[in-house]
Amino acid sequence: MEPNNLHEVLRSVYEEMMPMCADMATVAKGVAGLGALFYVALKVWQSLSRAEPIDLFPMLRPFAIGICIMFFTTLVLGSLNGVMSPIVQGSHSMLENQVLDMNDLQQKKDLLEREAMLRNPEMAYLISNEEFDKKLEELGWSPSDLVTMSGMYIEREMFAIKKDIRDGFREFLEILFQSAALVIDTIRTFFLIVLSILGPIAFAISVWDGFQTTLSQWLTRYISVYLWLPVADIFSAILAKIQTLILERDIEMLADPTFIPDTSNTVYIIYMVIGIIGYFTVPTVTGWIIQAGGAGNFMRNVNQTATKSGNVAGAALGSTTGNISGRLLK
Repeated sequence: MEPNNLHEVLRSVYEEMMPMCADMATVAKGVAGLGALFYVALKVWQSLSRAEPIDLFPMLRPFAIGICIMFFTTLVLGSLNGVMSPIVQGSHSMLENQVLDMNDLQQKKDLLEREAMLRNPEMAYLISNEEFDKKLEELGWSPSDLVTMSGMYIEREMFAIKKDIRDGFREFLEILFQSAALVIDTIRTFFLIVLSILGPIAFAISVWDGFQTTLSQWLTRYISVYLWLPVADIFSAILAKIQTLILERDIEMLADPTFIPDTSNTVYIIYMVIGIIGYFTVPTVTGWIIQAGGAGNFMRNVNQTATKSGNVAGAALGSTTGNISGRLLK
């Protein structure tokens, strides 16, 4: 299954879990009703004890919250998701446009890179069977030619091994990159489901005097978690844009017939490592947009995971592009 399909599965899970809000709304109605009774009674008693006229406006708050609980899925979640959905769609369209441009440029670069390597006599026989056979035909069967022929076979095999190692490591980093995105999206979906299902309870508790801040905290946390996906898409779009600019520059250089390309793709691998680490900073960046507390331990764990992932990927990058490549070139 493709990673994009897994993201769609997470969306479906969220939608399938939403009917559970109705079960919690039934319990929340009782909690909110009892809280409203005590809240109104306290306000009336305070006004009577002070010989002041009864202010009816503050007493409307429990009834407004009660209406929200009764129609929680439609009135609360529907309104919030309806307002936030255009942000998600807009950021996702930015990502799709950048990715499409990057894929087109990557195909063009691969074609030009192969043509440039074919122009280089020292590398053409390493990637082309026709050029390799042509070189073999030019050789004779003298001892020196046999030695040269054996060297060609060894060099071609070492080039293939080096390419397989490089491609395998790049594929490993791509898996880590996609896994980081799925981790953020999965945790986001889990948080949204919990906040949605237990939202009526949070609204009911906010009716009680002394727990009014529960309502505002629930709203800020829901909006903050909901924005994780747009922030992640914007981050991915930035990475895709950077890679697009790099590809455009590489294509310009490959247009020069005398240019010999570097097939190590080191820059691409470096940006994959940056992307893996950067995905785990999404909750922190979202916290700058809207302040929401209560996720301190989670944020510490996320930062530690990002640091460890960066260390592992960086160590593997150094080993692959340094020691292994150096030995292969000897």
